[in-house]
Parts: sequence; C-alpha cells; structure tokens
Amino acid sequence: MATVNFLMLDKYRLNNFNGGAIDFSGATLKCAIVGASYSPNQNADEFWADAQSAEVTGTGYTAGGNPCINATATLSAAGLVSVDAADPATWTQEDLGFSDARRVVIYDDTGSPVTSPILGYSADFGTDQGNVAGDFFVAINSAGLFTSARA
Repeated sequence: MATVNFLMLDKYRLNNFNGGAIDFSGATLKCAIVGASYSPNQNADEFWADAQSAEVTGTGYTAGGNPCINATATLSAAGLVSVDAADPATWTQEDLGFSDARRVVIYDDTGSPVTSPILGYSADFGTDQGNVAGDFFVAINSAGLFTSARA
C-alpha cells in the first residue's frame, strides 16, 4: 500500500482551539479502515460514530482498528508543529479477510464511538483494497499525520 497523507476534520481543528485538545501522552489513537460508503463531511464529522458504520469487516481485522503507538506532538525550532504516530500493524493475508478498504480514519478511542474524536482521514485509495490477496498495511507519511507551520 502506498504512503497516505491525512486531512484534518474542521471540528477537530476547531475543538483544539476551544480547549478540547487531545493529550497525546495519554491518548489511544487508532487507525480504522473504512469502505467507500464513508464520504467524509469535512465540516460536520467529529466522532468515530460518524464513520463507524462504513468500517470494513473480515478475518484478521479487529473492529475499531489497530492502535497507533507512540503518538507525539512536537515543536521544531522553526515553529513547525508535527503530530505523528508509529505506523499501525500490518493486517496479514486472510482468505476471508476484507477487500473493500478505501481509506483509513485516525481517531482517539475514548471507549465510546460518540465521544471518540476523529483527528483525520486519508484520501480515497482509488480502488478497493484489502488483505485477501496479500498483506495490507498503512504507511503514514514520513512527515507525520499532519503538520502546522507558523504563519
């Protein structure tokens, strides 16, 4: 699978400025895989519940997605804020796996889909993908999930 770039949802950006920032030292970020029926609403989607109904199913895939370990937010000397996490685990090849993956969603799992904020999502892969014919993995862009430069 190709390296993916993520888009932040407007509600996530707004909440960060309104005191709802995620503490990455205690967050449980997850990478979930969704099918084509999830059409992100950039301005309205906010929680995992907004995308959960489009989640793929199949052998080798755990509902809710895989943890993204070592989530960090850093600040460079030049004022660039970067948010990153280690690539989620590979979903190994399974004959009864999933074959309808179209994008990934990164969210902070609070234990409830209606309170688990979505940080962002990847662009559509362009074609259905999965773990039926081979391993499926997501490679996060080497620059991180997203960056924010000083204006």
